[in-house]
This record gives sequence, structure tokens and C-alpha cells, in this order.
Amino acid sequence: MMVPELILFDVNETLSDMSPMGAAFAAEGLAPHQVPTWFAAVLRDGFAAAAAGGTAVFAEVAREGLERLLDAGGAADASASARRILAVMQRLDVHADVPHAVEALASMTQLATLSNGAASVAEGLLRRAGVRDRFAALLSVDDAPAWKPSPTAYAYAADALARDPREMLLVAVHPWDIHGAARAGLRTAWINRDHATYPGYFEPPELQASDLESLAGQLAAEG
Repeated sequence: MMVPELILFDVNETLSDMSPMGAAFAAEGLAPHQVPTWFAAVLRDGFAAAAAGGTAVFAEVAREGLERLLDAGGAADASASARRILAVMQRLDVHADVPHAVEALASMTQLATLSNGAASVAEGLLRRAGVRDRFAALLSVDDAPAWKPSPTAYAYAADALARDPREMLLVAVHPWDIHGAARAGLRTAWINRDHATYPGYFEPPELQASDLESLAGQLAAEG
């Protein structure tokens, strides 16, 4: 694969390390193992809004989902507890491999992000990592017709970045994002941090790596 004209990163879990969310859940009386279930439910409801022809605000879906979990768990003030948990999410750091990999990739091509969350979250995340200036744009589906993996989300990014989709490489840990981007005409790279098996019913990624540094190495070898 030749080095793409632009690399478009997913943000949540691809760049951000969500492991501190377990302690945030525990501090409010929830079980750490509920984090993936909650996050999957947030994505499910955002996808449902997109499938029905509408959209939703990530922060609102996340907050209401947390409040339901907390109410079910007997929290004294579910609203306050949800706010504290979400405050932790807004202060997450990147995975350890991200800063060095971003520097390497930025030396090869242009970088941008496209998140189902707010652009301000990506802004803070990348500033804390010291790599914000390596990104030409931080995009959010808040400005698109629907969440990823709707084709309209990727079309919005291509238009905003003045790129043909075929010039862009979507990098994500989520197979559903890889599938959506591939169907929208983008090239794709799956970051398989957990050594999982890629679903056979989705469009396969063009590239696969265990982390971003490995992906940078692959692209450098091709370049």
C-alpha cells in the first residue's frame, strides 16, 4: 500500500486509552466490567438514530445511559455520579504508542480525526499528548448528517478535508468503523490492540497492525 494522502483517525479507544474508566465506574458504585457494555450501548443508540435517518449528541447519549445504569444500581444522585464519570472520560490520555507513532506518520502525510464524540474531546486529548499541532483538522459527526458508520459521516469528512475518499486511510480499532469507511470508498487500517478476530461479515481492512507504531512501520516500508 502506498502512503495515503491523508490519514483519518477514529478517536475513542483508537487514540484514547479508556482503561481509567473502570476506576471511575467503581468510584460511583458500578462494576468496572460494565464499562464496555455501557460504551457499546452508547454506540448502539447512536447507530439507531443514524439508521432511522437522524442523529444524536454523543455526550447526551452517554450521560443518559450512565444515569440509567446508576439508577438501577441504587445511586443516591445518578445525575451527579454520571457527570463525574464523564469528567474522567474527558480527561483521558492517549495510548502509550500514540505520540511516537503520530510523529512518524505526520512526517509522511497529513493527519486528521473523525469522531462520533465532540471535537473538543479530541482537542484536549491530543493537546495533553503534545501532538495537537500534527493534525490538520479535528472533525466530529456533530457537524455531519449522522454518526459513523453511516456513509454520510465519511462523505462529510472527505468534503471538509477536500479529499477524494480514495486518498484517505481510516484508522480505527472498531471493525464497524473499518467496514463503514471501506463501503464509503476509503482505504482502511485496523488497529487490533486486543489480538481479536476480525468479523468475517464486514469488509476487511487493507492493513492490520497491533498498534499505531506498527502501522507507521508498515507505511514507512511501503513509502
